[in-house]
Amino acid sequence: MKFFKSNFAATTVIVLALITFQACKTKKLAQQPAPVKPVEKPAPVAVVPRPAPPAPVAPTAPKPDYSFSNVQFDFNSAVLKTESYPILDKAALNMKLDPSVKFNLSGYASIEGTEEHNMQLSEDRANAVKQYLVNSGVSADNLTAKGYGTANPVGDNNTEAGRELNRRVAMAVAGGQNSTGTSR
Repeated sequence: MKFFKSNFAATTVIVLALITFQACKTKKLAQQPAPVKPVEKPAPVAVVPRPAPPAPVAPTAPKPDYSFSNVQFDFNSAVLKTESYPILDKAALNMKLDPSVKFNLSGYASIEGTEEHNMQLSEDRANAVKQYLVNSGVSADNLTAKGYGTANPVGDNNTEAGRELNRRVAMAVAGGQNSTGTSR
């Protein structure tokens, strides 16, 4: 038994020595910092310059359309018809595009009634159109309203359909200017 006791003691010493040796080795490994690898610099990248953004383009102003439709009126009336409003709104929009252009508003009447009455009625019609355009923002200085009575009929005054066509106000660029407002 002495043998086992001494062997046991020797075996225990050996095992303890191995554990201690292993523990010291672990401490040494844990305390040593890992070797630092040199950082590789990436290859330089060629920088391609971006093209400059395009310069902003100023929007071009729309060209005015001075081909106006006639404004029609009822018999013996200078009151604007409801269906005339879109015609006048389009005319006002185009007239305001170039404030230097002047316009003639020419009022007409059909053949019924006296010449004096038709002259006054045609002037009243031209002034009604002028007032609508001024209220829509067109400068009154750019508008000349004049009545011509029964002159310049566009329809046959012997028929009702023709007389209806003659109850009108025609809008046009004033003489001496073309459709762009410049002198001819």
